[in-house]
Amino acid sequence: MSQRQVLQVFEQYQRARTQFVQAVAELSARPQNAESLRSAGVMSLLRPLLLDVVPTIQQTAALALGRLANYNDDLAEAVVKGDILPQLVCSLSEQNRFYKKAAAFVLRAVGKHSPRLAQAVVQCGALESLAICLEDFDPGVKEAAAWALGYIARHNSELSQAVVDAGAVPLLVLCIQEPEIALKRIAASTLSDISKHSPELAQTVVDAGAIAHLAQMILNPDAKLKRQVLSALSQIAKHSVDLAELVVEAEIFPVVLTCLKDSDEYVKKNGATLIREIAKHTPELSQFIVNAGGVAAVIDCIGSCRGTVRLPGIMMLGYVAAHSENLSMAVIVSKGIPPLCTCLVEEQEDHIKAAAAWALGQVGRHTPEHARAVAVANVLPTLLSMYMDTNSSEDLQLKTKRALKNILQKCTYLPALEPLLQDAPPNIMKHIVGQFSKVLPHDSKARRLFVTTGGLKKVQEIKAEPGSLLQEYINTINNCFPEEIVRYYSPGYSEILLERVENYQPVL
Repeated sequence: MSQRQVLQVFEQYQRARTQFVQAVAELSARPQNAESLRSAGVMSLLRPLLLDVVPTIQQTAALALGRLANYNDDLAEAVVKGDILPQLVCSLSEQNRFYKKAAAFVLRAVGKHSPRLAQAVVQCGALESLAICLEDFDPGVKEAAAWALGYIARHNSELSQAVVDAGAVPLLVLCIQEPEIALKRIAASTLSDISKHSPELAQTVVDAGAIAHLAQMILNPDAKLKRQVLSALSQIAKHSVDLAELVVEAEIFPVVLTCLKDSDEYVKKNGATLIREIAKHTPELSQFIVNAGGVAAVIDCIGSCRGTVRLPGIMMLGYVAAHSENLSMAVIVSKGIPPLCTCLVEEQEDHIKAAAAWALGQVGRHTPEHARAVAVANVLPTLLSMYMDTNSSEDLQLKTKRALKNILQKCTYLPALEPLLQDAPPNIMKHIVGQFSKVLPHDSKARRLFVTTGGLKKVQEIKAEPGSLLQEYINTINNCFPEEIVRYYSPGYSEILLERVENYQPVL
């Protein structure tokens, strides 16, 4: 047998391996084939090909494994059990850029499903190798490594800490300064995933100098990059006053307000989230946002979008209003109440309605003036009907009840309270009647109106427990009127009068 014939055998074998691995990679691109490939034993067949002498076979085998592991945790588990991860990690430091990208893809695909699978990736020593890849000359390798690290870090603080301990954070901060947009996006996203778990992890990101570089990218024209940048800054700012102040000191205002007018819904949402995370901490930070025009910009944003995009803006207004009378008045003066009322009525999702109810409660809870501003928007009957609606979620019922209580305890604007006398349950009724009992003794005009609009009649129809607070309030109201007037409007009094008419002996 000549040398040529011997070589031919090897060439045929190489062609067969190439055809097989390419076919498997193509099949694995379609989710419906995943289970059939697995039951055919594809994992154990691909494993030796990761060490193949031919680089393209190695890369394609890794790509196929990554695609399969990406589909569900069972397939990812099979990669772990097949002892494939240590092989990939070894190759990460030695192989060419194409293989590094494919190997990082497999590690990401396994680690994304659960903390347990991400822990398996960590245990095989992947983090150090991935961190080294962040220094690779090829931006595609950096991107693949940053992506894998982000998918591991997002699960919990322990895994995030492991990523930090591998020395990834300073390298990720260098990656956001690279010219490639895709790399900037993934690096910013990974910094966001690391920062979100605890103040300590966020501080690590801050100490690496991330804030200044992230803040510079708020005005980048790329929407996907802006989303990640705003998210990362939010995840840093949310933990403490000190971290929020560091974000503010990077001069993100007023430029961040332009994001609320962005055509991309997620940029709007993440921009509003960042402002919310800063506003929630202290009255001083909220005042700073008000002075920068932040409240007016958020109100415009809520009016111009729909659904969950509105949620962080709604909550931000609630946080600002909760801090003090003056800040709440800033929300009122900026015409914040009508859009909150619109959200309460228009939105389909109960959690968005609940947030709007909570925010309105925060605006109205300070003084009679604040409560009146909310009450004149005719929102109290809506809050009451949502509280009493059995289809409302438990959270919505709780938030509407608290909002009603907050507003009613301060509201002295009686025309807004009267419609509620008809339907309110006893636990809300006591707050409504309580407000009448405070105002009526000192206001003769209000007493007259109370009679002519049917308020006194409604109060007589309320069935209160003897000795209860509600009964005390009713007695206080009745003591504001002559006895015969109270009797006249009491239930059953017309029958007593008719009986007297029947029994009356005419004087001839």
